Amino acid sequence: MDQKTMSETKIETTVHGMMAEFTTVDSLLSACRRIRDAGYTKTDAYTPFPVHGIDKALGIKPTALPWICLIAGATGTCIALVMQIWMNSIDYKYIISGKPYISLPAFIPVAFELTILLASFGAFFGMWALNGLPKFSNPMFTDPRFDRATDDRFFLYVDASDERYDANGVRNLLADTGSDYINEVVEDDSPKEVPKPVFLIWGLAVAASLVPLICILTMRVTNSSKPRFHVFFDMDFSPAKDAQQVTSLFADNRSMRSDVPGTVARGQMEESLDMLTGIDVEALTMSDPPRVQRLVRAYMLADDEAKAEEKEAVEAAEAAPASVMDTTPWVEKNPLTVDAELLAQGQQQFAIYCSVCHGMDGYGNGLVNQRAQSINAPTWVPPASMHQETLYADKYPDGKLFSTISNGIRKMPGYAGQIKLKDRWAIVAYVRALQKSQNASMDLVPESEKAAVEAAVADAKAELKRQAEEAEKAAAARKQTQS
Repeated sequence: MDQKTMSETKIETTVHGMMAEFTTVDSLLSACRRIRDAGYTKTDAYTPFPVHGIDKALGIKPTALPWICLIAGATGTCIALVMQIWMNSIDYKYIISGKPYISLPAFIPVAFELTILLASFGAFFGMWALNGLPKFSNPMFTDPRFDRATDDRFFLYVDASDERYDANGVRNLLADTGSDYINEVVEDDSPKEVPKPVFLIWGLAVAASLVPLICILTMRVTNSSKPRFHVFFDMDFSPAKDAQQVTSLFADNRSMRSDVPGTVARGQMEESLDMLTGIDVEALTMSDPPRVQRLVRAYMLADDEAKAEEKEAVEAAEAAPASVMDTTPWVEKNPLTVDAELLAQGQQQFAIYCSVCHGMDGYGNGLVNQRAQSINAPTWVPPASMHQETLYADKYPDGKLFSTISNGIRKMPGYAGQIKLKDRWAIVAYVRALQKSQNASMDLVPESEKAAVEAAVADAKAELKRQAEEAEKAAAARKQTQS
């Protein structure tokens, strides 16, 4: 090739910048500072490992990427909130779980997800844009010595697009920094045309991505006699069972499982064993140690067998003569503080669970008893009146009444599984108040309140008399209808 041809080739070659090679980190950092102080801003350094302080040495300003992420994330938040407010509160008003139409706490999950999504997109694509990506080649690769940038050499690059760039000036400046190798970075002479197979592969990929969309659109507008295709079969046909269903997973075929022995629910064992059973455990220890062991097993170890044994023992004790019942040291006083709040809770629970048989007044003439008598049920055992003397506190301790509510007696079932522990003691307190209300003396009422109390008693008696007359008329009408 003659000199003229070489000159034309050099003129046509694009110059991208100037590169200098260094052998140590210190020499590289010193050169970076010299270049920065000279006013060059479009520079870069290439090292085989991270070099602390090189950003400051080059004068690189903080990236704008965090601001891009912030703007993209805030945009996602606004889009999510506006979308949900429009959909749920304006375009199609729909109450979900009793929440208001515009419920910001309920909108947070979608807003959070869209914020993260757009912020991640902003970080990803913002990084590409700030770095000028994608780049299919780097002009630095035209120099074979640059391969050592991943091994044991350090390179400093000054871009030709810098407004202060002057080839001779940059070369002299880099030479003053002590670099042994300075070279001009020129354009890669490889072909710039994108290979045609790349377009072919890209076209096939686009066409393949449309196939699922076409299949979905086709299935939405057509009918098929074949069963649905389940992509995730185990999710469409979950082996999970509802309560009271049969299952083959266990030998007893029951889907509902009892607690593992020893399991104690949070807050379940906050009370003493006396309160849990209604029995004075310390006194029982002195007279019947084996029974105390069963109590501990039943209430402390959640042992179903021990609970069954204790229930049988209680039922046997209640069915035995009075002398046997006297050997059970029941708790005499209610362990809870009896106040207006406890009595109100007891009245509510009594009305829910007890009044259907014992009546609201506790005399044993509840709706269930009235119905049983009206149909002459042969196996019906009338419920006891709460106002008989044998059930007063001096003869029937509070602990025994609590045990009766919990474990049942005769045909009355136990309510320990339905009524909470403190609510059962609240019922005991209300029953005692109900008993005292029937035998209260006017001598205990202050003179200033006697007139009001007498008027209230008269009104109550009149109301009870009216209710009794209506009940008698209803009973007579039923008998007449049956006859």
